[in-house]
Amino acid sequence: MTRALPLASLSLAAALALLPVSVAMAEEQKTPADTRLEAAAAVFEAKMEEFGARAERIQADPSLTETQKSLRVVALWSDYQPHVVDFTAEATRQAGQIAEAALAEVDVEAIIREAMAEVEPVVHGLTTNGAWAQIDPEQMVTYGLVAQYGFDLALDALEKTALAAPLDSDGPVPCPA
Repeated sequence: MTRALPLASLSLAAALALLPVSVAMAEEQKTPADTRLEAAAAVFEAKMEEFGARAERIQADPSLTETQKSLRVVALWSDYQPHVVDFTAEATRQAGQIAEAALAEVDVEAIIREAMAEVEPVVHGLTTNGAWAQIDPEQMVTYGLVAQYGFDLALDALEKTALAAPLDSDGPVPCPA
């Protein structure tokens, strides 16, 4: 019974996390899912207030030991746990519809345009101010040396291949580079 209390608390926390989304949506346009979630939340809130009042009366009873108080609150919680499960299930059912309604109003193209408008100056700056965009004589020499090195490696490989091939009297004679 005590293991169900933390699980119910987590489920309740997840369900209550949806309420701000529902309230924000309600300010713009209330959907049937919002209405159902609000009704379920009102019923659930009343049940939790009732639980709180009853648990306080148990805790305030001077004739009970701390152990007895704890056992009675746990027993009382077992009566209210189905309400947590019901509310969590209803919130879960409505969450998909609430999210769908919220996403239907999102203009993805506008978000992309806005993001690109922020990135475009940076990209433009990189392409116009980067080392590869400037004609720098020292950089050109470096590129030339890299190209020459690659060319020399290719010639060395051809030369080794030509020298390793057996000489055939009828075939062409390899020409050294």
